[in-house]
Amino acid sequence: MYLVVIAWMYVTLMMAVAEATSPEGSVLGALITFGLYGLLPLSLVVYAMGAPGRSRAIKAAEQRERESARAAAAAAPTNSEPGAPEEKLSAEADPSTLAPDTCSEPAACAKSGAVAPVRKEP
Repeated sequence: MYLVVIAWMYVTLMMAVAEATSPEGSVLGALITFGLYGLLPLSLVVYAMGAPGRSRAIKAAEQRERESARAAAAAAPTNSEPGAPEEKLSAEADPSTLAPDTCSEPAACAKSGAVAPVRKEP
């Protein structure tokens, strides 16, 4: 990846030098050439080529976070109530494992400011 970046920067630098040293060229034209042919497209290409690495880093961070949460849940003291359901114990340890019906609120509770559901006339 870096070889492509270095080669393209060299080419655009040589284009800018040729623009600046030619009798009809100018330094402003050389700067515009270097910016529009070199820096701008190259920054987009480098950003696009770095996308897989960024997604791998994000996934690795999420995996480390999940493993640390599991380790913390395993190290946390469990509820010693007799007859406590196993699902409730695991839900307290890791909220992402909650079953849909273990929430204390109804499934379709109306929130303030929300649009009321549309019902058919009787």
